Amino acid sequence: MKHLKIIFLFLINCLIISCKSNNEEQQLKAKTELLTSFVNPFIGTGGHGHTYPGASAPFGMVQPSPDNGTPGWDWCSGYHISDTIISGFSQLHLSGTGIGDLVDVLLMPTNKEVNLKYFSTTRDSLPYTSYFSHDNEEASPGYYRVKLNNNIQVELTANDYVAFHKYTFNNSELPSFIIDLGFALNWDKATSTSLNLIDNNRITGTRFSTGWAKNQKVFFVIETSKPIQSSKFIQDGKVVSEVNSIKGIKTGGQFTFDKSVKEVEVKIALSSVSIENAIDNLDKKASNTNFNDARLDVQEKWEAMLSKIRIKTDKDSLKTIFYTALYHAQLAPVLFNDVNGEFRLQNDSIVKTSNFNAYSTLSLWDVFRAETPLLSIIDSQRLNDIIRSMLVYYDEQGTLPVWTLYGNETGTMPGYHSISVIADAYLKGIRDYDVEKAYQAMKNTMMGDVRGLNHYKKYGYIPYNKEHQSVSITLNYAYNDYCVAQMAKDLGKEDDYKLFLNRSKAYENFFDKESGFLRGKSPNGKDFREPFNPKMSNHLEDTDYTEGNAWQHSWNVIHDTEGLINLHGGNENFAEKTNQLFLESSELVGDNVSADITGLIGQYAHGNEPSHHIAYMFNKAKQPWRTQYWVREILNTQYSTKPDGLSGNEDAGQMSAWYILSSIGIYPMNPVSGEYQIGSPIFDEASIKTSSNTTFKIITKNNSDLNIYIQSAKLNNEELNRTYITHKELMSGGTLELEMGAEPNKNWPKN
Repeated sequence: MKHLKIIFLFLINCLIISCKSNNEEQQLKAKTELLTSFVNPFIGTGGHGHTYPGASAPFGMVQPSPDNGTPGWDWCSGYHISDTIISGFSQLHLSGTGIGDLVDVLLMPTNKEVNLKYFSTTRDSLPYTSYFSHDNEEASPGYYRVKLNNNIQVELTANDYVAFHKYTFNNSELPSFIIDLGFALNWDKATSTSLNLIDNNRITGTRFSTGWAKNQKVFFVIETSKPIQSSKFIQDGKVVSEVNSIKGIKTGGQFTFDKSVKEVEVKIALSSVSIENAIDNLDKKASNTNFNDARLDVQEKWEAMLSKIRIKTDKDSLKTIFYTALYHAQLAPVLFNDVNGEFRLQNDSIVKTSNFNAYSTLSLWDVFRAETPLLSIIDSQRLNDIIRSMLVYYDEQGTLPVWTLYGNETGTMPGYHSISVIADAYLKGIRDYDVEKAYQAMKNTMMGDVRGLNHYKKYGYIPYNKEHQSVSITLNYAYNDYCVAQMAKDLGKEDDYKLFLNRSKAYENFFDKESGFLRGKSPNGKDFREPFNPKMSNHLEDTDYTEGNAWQHSWNVIHDTEGLINLHGGNENFAEKTNQLFLESSELVGDNVSADITGLIGQYAHGNEPSHHIAYMFNKAKQPWRTQYWVREILNTQYSTKPDGLSGNEDAGQMSAWYILSSIGIYPMNPVSGEYQIGSPIFDEASIKTSSNTTFKIITKNNSDLNIYIQSAKLNNEELNRTYITHKELMSGGTLELEMGAEPNKNWPKN
C-alpha cells in the first residue's frame, strides 16, 4: 500500500503539472493514468437514477452528501440534479434505492444568526437553506465541493468510518454551522434526539428515527478544528438558553466561531451502538488526519478499487460510463460495525464481529443478479463477509434477510435472495463461514410460513387471491428453491435436493399456452385470472406482478430457461416471442402504472431488475446473434454520461454491475450456474484482476459500432464452441478472444 500511495502521489503531481502545461498530449496522458478522473458521480443524479454526488470510501460506513430538502421519489438519495437549493449536508445516504430514508445528522454552515424556531420544518420555512449553481459544484470519488450563494464553500470527503467537512467562510460576519436533528425526508421521521456540547471543540448526540428502517439508532460525535465561541439550542420548537445539553423529539442548534475564522474543518463519526463507540471510531480513524490527507487517502483507495478492471477504448465517453459504473458498484453494501466490531440489531441487541466486517444496506432482490457475482470475481473476501453478516441477521430474525437497512429488516421485494447470494458464493468456493449453518438457514427460511410461503407450499404456487404480486413472488421463490437444491446436491443432501428442485418448477403452473405468458392462477389450479392484458400494470397492490406487467415477468425463470423454452414449444417459438418483447409497442395500461417501469425498449424495461437477464436468454435458444444485437442496443441506449445516464434506479449497484459485466462481454444470467453468458463486448480489451490474484482478459478483434456480432471465439488459444465461460475458467486466468463482424454468424458456436 505504501508503494501504491507513492505512485498515486506521483500521478496526482503529474496531473497538476500537466494542467499548467499547454501540452495537450501530456495532459491526456496524465488523465488516462488516473482512472478516478473518468468517474462522474453526477451520473444518476438526474432522471430516476436516485444516486447521490457526495463523498464515500468504497463500501464506507458514512456518505456525507448534499441534501436539497425536497421530499419525493426522485429525492430518495436526498439530492436531484434538477434542484437549486441545498438544505444541508447529512452523513448517511442511499445509492439508487426506490424508497427514501437515512439523511441523518444534518449540518449546514451559515454566516448569519438563524431563527431556530423554524428548524425541522418544511424546506420553504427552514432558515438556513441556500441556493447554489451547478456551475459551482464538482465531485469525484471520495470528494465533493460546492460554493453556496451565501459565499460559503463546502467540501466533503470521507474514510471508512468518518465524514470530513471543510467550510470556507468568505467575507463572513458570523462564521457558524447548524445541526438540525429533526430534519427528515420521505419515509424517515425522528423519534428521539439529543445534543451535548462537550467542550469548545466537541459535540455529541443521538438521532433515533423510524421510517423504512423501523428502529434506526444513530450516535455521533462532531469535532471542529476551531473552538466554538457560543451556542444556542432548539428543543421541540422552543429555544433553550444557557444549557449545553438538550433532549427531545426534534432538537438542533447553532454553533458560532470567532469572527476572525475563515476556515473550519469538521469531523463526524457515527455508531449504531453508543456515543462512546462513535468517539472511538473518530479517535482511532481520524485523530491525526486533516481534510486534505483524508481526501488523498480515499482517492488513492478508489484508484486501487477501479484498477481491478482495466479497459481499452479510444472513446473517453465509454471510459466515463464504465468507471462511473465501477464506482457506483462499490458504494454499497456499507460497513456497519464499529472499530471495535460492535453493531446494533433491530431488536436493540448488540453483537460483535469476529474477524470479519459486518455490512448493511443489503438490497438483495437487486444485487444477487450481477452485483454480488461481480464481487465474487473481484472482491470475494467482501462477499464472504456479507454472507457472515447475513447469518448474524438470521440469528436474530429466524429467517435470512430480504432487504437489510441499518440493521433493520425492511421486508422489501419478493423472495429471499440472501439464499441466492449464499448458494452462488458457496458453489464458487467462497466458504469462509459456517457452511452447515448457512445451509440450514436457507432451508429453514424456505420451509417457513411467512410472506406467502404457506400458500406456496400448499398449492405449489401462490394463487392470485391469496397474495398481491402472486406470480412474481412465486417466481422468486422458485429460484430460491433452485438455489437451495443446488447447494443440497453439493452437500450430499439428496432428499432435500429432490424436494427443492421439484418445488423450483412452480413457474410451470402459470404458463398459458394460448398467450405465451405467465399469468395469475386461481386456487383450483385451472382458471387464470381475468380480465388479462399483458401491458397492464398496477403498482404493488391488486396485481400479479411486482413493479411490472406480464411482458416483463414472463421471462423471470432464470434457473430453468430450457424448461421455459419447452413450454413455448421449442427454441424458435421462444426466440420469436422473446424478440417480440423488444419490438412490441411501449404502451403501458392502467390507472396506477408502476413508476419503476422505465428504460423501455418495446416492453423490455431495463430500468428495473426483472428484465436484466432476458437478452441473454437467446443464447439458450441457440440464437446467440440475437443476444449480441439486443445487448449492444441496451448498452448504447440505456446508459450515458449525462445526469440521467441511468435508465432506472441504480439499486445499490445492480444497474451499474449489469453495465460493467455486459460491456466487457459476459453476464451471469443464472448466477448459481457458475456460467457467464457471452454477449457483445464494446471494448477492444478488458483486463480483470481477480480475487485469486490472476488476470483474465477479454480481447476483441475488428470490434466497432457496426461489428457487433461474434464470428468466432477462442479461450486460451483453443476454439470455443459454446456461448458461455465458467467462473472457474475466469478465476484461473487466461484470455477470451472474440472475432467480431457486421453480420451474424449463425454457425457460431458450432453444434
